[in-house]
Amino acid sequence: MTQNQTTPDPGEPGSSAERPGGLVPAAGGAEVVAGRARQGMFGVRGSGDTSGFGGLRLPAYVPPPAERPYGGWFDDVADALLESLRAKDVPADAVQQVTVDRGEITFYVHRDHLLETCRSLRDDPALRFELCSSVSGVDYGTEVPQRLHSVYHLTSMTYRRRIRVEVALDVDDPHVPSVVEVYPTADFQEREAWDMFGIVYDGHPALTRILMPDDWDGHPQRKDYPLGGIPVEYKGAEIPPPDQRRAYS
Repeated sequence: MTQNQTTPDPGEPGSSAERPGGLVPAAGGAEVVAGRARQGMFGVRGSGDTSGFGGLRLPAYVPPPAERPYGGWFDDVADALLESLRAKDVPADAVQQVTVDRGEITFYVHRDHLLETCRSLRDDPALRFELCSSVSGVDYGTEVPQRLHSVYHLTSMTYRRRIRVEVALDVDDPHVPSVVEVYPTADFQEREAWDMFGIVYDGHPALTRILMPDDWDGHPQRKDYPLGGIPVEYKGAEIPPPDQRRAYS
């Protein structure tokens, strides 16, 4: 802890990490996968990659589930969230997993309990995450179970804290409740996640495309979306789209 700092860093003496108990995700559930190995610059395969990045290999990195104590104010938030959910008779397995990585805490929440979790995070006096600053989608690829993730970045302006809430979804059933009724700022952001990733936000007031034309087929940021493109004329020569370019050995 530095000079003039009032809250100990995670795990330091005097932090809430010294308290026993607290929020622990229900045992027995499958670990949430949030990462995969990468091949090539953009993970594209089978195209004529002439950039030289086709040989790039990055190993999979999946942050492991965190164990108590999480450290610092992370434990305060986890304890307050658990108490609030218990008061609403929300099952203990609503929070599937907690991850602490790179100084950030992520709560993986079952989609059936997302709205009650968000209401608790917003309304509980000990939490006060009043602002949903971002909703985004992630597609971890066809080889990852529950490959689609809906990610919510929440900010507490009262306590100057930020957390992440994440929901993992099957690509064959990409439905998740809209949080617009709790966080109105999520309106256009959920539309973008639907447009780009095909995540269906049930209960959204107007879930329509926001970047692509209304009659566009597919969701461009899914990993199995074709690379495609259109030929481009440049100084009298025609540059073919990436998936039609010739590869050089």
